[in-house]
Amino acid sequence: MYMKADPDEAWEKLRASRANPPGKAGGGARRKTYAAALEQAEQMFRAAAVVGPATRPLQVFYGLSQAGRAIAAAAVDLKDEHWRLDGHGIRASGFDKPFADIEIRTDPATSRGSFVRLSRLLDSPVWGKDDPVRLEDVWDLLPVNLEYPLTDRNRHPALYTNDVSIHGDPHPLLHVPVCDIPDWVIDSGSQETVNEFFAKYPGLAQHHEYVRRTPRPDGPPDFTRYDRGGGELRVSWLMPQGHERVGLTRSHGRSRWFLPAIPPTGREPHLLMAWWSVVYTLSMLARYEPAGWAGLIRVDSNHHAVPVESLLKRAIDFLPGLIVATVEEVSG
Repeated sequence: MYMKADPDEAWEKLRASRANPPGKAGGGARRKTYAAALEQAEQMFRAAAVVGPATRPLQVFYGLSQAGRAIAAAAVDLKDEHWRLDGHGIRASGFDKPFADIEIRTDPATSRGSFVRLSRLLDSPVWGKDDPVRLEDVWDLLPVNLEYPLTDRNRHPALYTNDVSIHGDPHPLLHVPVCDIPDWVIDSGSQETVNEFFAKYPGLAQHHEYVRRTPRPDGPPDFTRYDRGGGELRVSWLMPQGHERVGLTRSHGRSRWFLPAIPPTGREPHLLMAWWSVVYTLSMLARYEPAGWAGLIRVDSNHHAVPVESLLKRAIDFLPGLIVATVEEVSG
């Protein structure tokens, strides 16, 4: 785990911002919504921290949903009444399928639903109703789920990179470690497998070269293996003058990550919206399929129970900081 969380500090920052709201939340209905929605969000998250997993996804999701309304109220790019959110804008179905195969759909890009409008604000994709996304595909986008695969399929997880290298002084060649590459890629050892794997990640697909075991331009990649499994590879990009380095990655707190594209869209999501997709789905499962949810979180009989518990605990820890960063992102 490369990230550190301090939810109390994050909530303190958000509470302090309410006396002088950022961006477009400085007055009128937007100011009232910003303050009230953040109060509701904080109370939901604090309630989630003291209940068990039977109801925790409900508090976490609705806390995140209210935080989304505060983000929209502060957003300088949402003019007139476009900051008002109407409905979820996302839906989950297929609860009779295996957990990893639950289907997630979004409303069309013209919707006023929370998920859609915030996704457009944050340059994050929506995919509509015709091509559902599997829960596993968004589950693997979350850095906190690295140790908890839902299936034994070949994964495309979030890949950590050194943020110091990303934020370094301008240079025509960017050279950074790409971490947490899965064993199935390393075990293959082939250039073809690496290139196919990298092609799933918009930031990595643009790479110029990576370190090889031989001086030949078609030599095999020179991975560094971890004792705990997986490994890393040093990768380079040509960076023309004025090119934005951080555009290759998404941030989560002080860390930066290469994310795979959501399959139907060819684009990687903002991490707030990746979290939104997962916790929304868990909340719908808990709310509308309570017996199925009770079975899913039964630790003595279901192998998904501990990963789900871990995700929900980490949501309470990490989402407040991500909310702070997103408010700052949209209100600057």
